[in-house]
Amino acid sequence: MKLELIRVLDNDGQPVASLPEVSAQDLQRLYEGMLNVRLIDERLLKFQRQGRIGFYLTATGEEATHIGPTFALRPTDWIYPCYREIGAAFFRGYPLRTFLCQLFGNDEDPVRGRQMPVHHTSRALNYVSISSPVGTQIPQAVGIAMAAKRMRKEDVSMVYFGDGATSTGAFHVACNLAAVDKAPVVFLCRNNGWAISTPRQLQTRTPTFAQKAVAYGMPGVLVDGNDVLALVAETRKAAERARQGGGPTLIEARTYRIGAHSSSDDPVAYRDPDEPRRWTGNDPIERYRRFLERRGLWSKAKEQSFRANFDQTFSETLREVEKVSPLPPRHTMFEDVFAEVPWQLSEQADLLEEEVRRHGSKSGHS
Repeated sequence: MKLELIRVLDNDGQPVASLPEVSAQDLQRLYEGMLNVRLIDERLLKFQRQGRIGFYLTATGEEATHIGPTFALRPTDWIYPCYREIGAAFFRGYPLRTFLCQLFGNDEDPVRGRQMPVHHTSRALNYVSISSPVGTQIPQAVGIAMAAKRMRKEDVSMVYFGDGATSTGAFHVACNLAAVDKAPVVFLCRNNGWAISTPRQLQTRTPTFAQKAVAYGMPGVLVDGNDVLALVAETRKAAERARQGGGPTLIEARTYRIGAHSSSDDPVAYRDPDEPRRWTGNDPIERYRRFLERRGLWSKAKEQSFRANFDQTFSETLREVEKVSPLPPRHTMFEDVFAEVPWQLSEQADLLEEEVRRHGSKSGHS
């Protein structure tokens, strides 16, 4: 069994299928959302190389998988990201200032320096914290979908994961449970060809990941993950099916990881250096820009204006963030876990302060 690759646009941006219903304004927003991710990644990877932040993950070449599916959901729907889907949060309104504070782990970091850089979360946006362990977010997404169903809400849960996560037990257990319960969840496998250094062909013998859905009794679709309009169309179908009680859908978004897995990874050690160059013709941003330009919805002038505004906003926000106290206060280590701090943590806090009084604080932070 091999599923047909679903596309709306070819590599040149020409329609090859019916366009999903999207307004002219939103067609432009989709492009701006993808370009925003690309520009942020370019800037912050340089920051990491300069030693200004400790760690970073780029999504170069995979931006359509962030923006298309997120656009297809309602604001009240839940998103469980993998490592690279920060574009989904930005598209929902995640502030650049908050994003940068989390990377620096400073006093305004919403998770108070307790997570790695690029591990964002926003309760206001129903964007759940990124988890470092592979695949653990998949059953969590099923759980919240089951809860929404029992509470008679129309909320849908969408969970991102890579091709490597399909080799975990969490993926299989979650798919089976979701199908049995008819949970309103969209499984989105972002198949970018590599699970760090493990290629797709060592993950599975099946020609596609989408066809694994058959074993669990749910639909599976194979989508061109570099075609933002195809992702809009198929995610929209899956979400509406889930809202109507039809249960989960597994979407395989076939894309490619142009860069390294992370700023700590060197793909030269395991990947043919020519391989990424062979994928440059599939760039989702270039493809979609050509589509918009033919319809008079984008131009070189708009591109230049967007980039100039981005540069100004980024620079101004960075200057503000660099003025923030570099570390959260010590007392925050003992907060935000319990509604009322238990005696054990109060005792530990007192012991820490006593040690600081005896030996001093090298950092100078209170």
